[in-house]
Amino acid sequence: MEPIPLSLSLPLLMDGATGTELQKRGMPAGVCTERWALEHPEVLLELQRAYVSAGANVLVTPTIGCNEGALEPFGLSEQMEDYNRRLTALTRQAAEGKALVAGDLGPTGKAIPPYGETPFEELVDLYARQAAVLLSAGVDLFLVESVQAMAEARAAVLGIRKAGGGDRPILVTCYCDDEGRTPTGTDVLACAIVMQGMGATAFGLNCVDPAVAEEQLTRLHLYTDMPLIAEPSAGEAREEGGRLVYPDDAEGFARRVPSWAAAGVRIFGGCCGTHPGHIAAIRQAMAGIDFASFPPVVKDPDVIPCASEKEARFITPDVDVGDTIECGPDLMEEILEAEEERPVGALRIAILEEDDVAIFAEEQYAVRDALCLWSDVPELMEAALRAYQGRAFYDGTAELEPEVLERLKREYGLIVL
Repeated sequence: MEPIPLSLSLPLLMDGATGTELQKRGMPAGVCTERWALEHPEVLLELQRAYVSAGANVLVTPTIGCNEGALEPFGLSEQMEDYNRRLTALTRQAAEGKALVAGDLGPTGKAIPPYGETPFEELVDLYARQAAVLLSAGVDLFLVESVQAMAEARAAVLGIRKAGGGDRPILVTCYCDDEGRTPTGTDVLACAIVMQGMGATAFGLNCVDPAVAEEQLTRLHLYTDMPLIAEPSAGEAREEGGRLVYPDDAEGFARRVPSWAAAGVRIFGGCCGTHPGHIAAIRQAMAGIDFASFPPVVKDPDVIPCASEKEARFITPDVDVGDTIECGPDLMEEILEAEEERPVGALRIAILEEDDVAIFAEEQYAVRDALCLWSDVPELMEAALRAYQGRAFYDGTAELEPEVLERLKREYGLIVL
C-alpha cells in the first residue's frame, strides 16, 4: 500500500491498547511484549483485526519497546532488526489494506547529558536504525509515542529523517502528569512548539487520564497549528486482585470525543485499558461530528512561540535579547545570571568557533528563557541548533544567506525575525 498523505485523510482513528489487551489474552506481566507477541502471532493478529473491524484506519506496530535501548534489559538488543521486520509484517497482514500501518518508536531508556551518558547523536542514530527497518518493512507513517523527554522527540524525528523517512507523516505523542509535565519536567506545550517547528505532522498525548488529555489538549490548541492527537488510557488504573483495572467503559470514554474534537483533535485512539469496544465507540462518536464546523483559533501574529528544553516561551518581533553571551568556561553561570538578575525576556548566545558548539551543547539545558542563537558561520549555527533541545530564534544580525535560513527553519524550527 502506497503511503497516503495524512493531510488528505483526516480525521483518523488509530487502534487501542496492545499491552493490556495481550495481558488479558495470557501475556505475563514483565516480559518483553515484542518477543511474546512474536511467539503468539495468532493472538496479536486476532487483536489487530478486531481493531480494524471496530473502525480503526491506522494500526500501530507493536514496536514501542523494540529499539536497541529498550530491548537491552532483556538481552535482546541484537534482535532489533528481526523483531521490527516480523512485527511490521504481522501488522500489515492484520491491516489487509483496510488500514494504514504506523511504525511505533518509543522510549529508549537512554538520556543525554547531564541526565544520562548517551550523546545526543547516538540517540539520533539509535532511532534511525529502528526507523530504517520499519521503513523497509513497509510502514506508511511513524508514531513517536510515550515521549518523556524533549531529546527523545527531537532525536526520533531527526532519526526518522536520517533513515530516509522524511516523506512519511510523523506523529508525536507525549506522556504527562496532571500539570502537563513529562516525567523529566518538560511542559508538553514546549514539546509541541518544538515539534511543530521541526515539521511533525501532528502532536498529542497518550497514556494519560481522559480528563487530563482534554485539559492539556485544549491548552495546546491555543498555541499550535498542527492537528492534535488524543490517545488516552481508559481512566486512571487501580489495582484489584493483583491486576490493574481501568474504570472508563467504552461509552463513557467516547462521550469525550466531541470535546476533544473542539480542542483541535483530528487523530483519535486509545492507550492502556482501551479495547476494540472503545475504538468502535469512538468511531460512532466521530460519525456525529461536523469537523468543518469548528472555527479556527485566532492567534496574535505578533506573539511568536519559542521553547527551551523545559518551558514554552513567547516573544514579539521587537524582543530585547540583552547583552550577547559568548561561550566559555562560565557559560552556565552567565546564563543563570542573565535569567535571574537581569531578565529581559530572551538570551542571545554567540557561537563563534567550533569549540563553542561543544560548550553550548554541554550547558544548553540551563536555558529556560527564549533563546536567540547567533553565528555568522552556517555550519556552526546548524551544529548549535542540532544540539539545542528547544526552539531558538535568529535576529537577522549575522547576515546568513536566505537559503541557509530556510533550511534551518525547515529542519530545526529556527524562527527568523
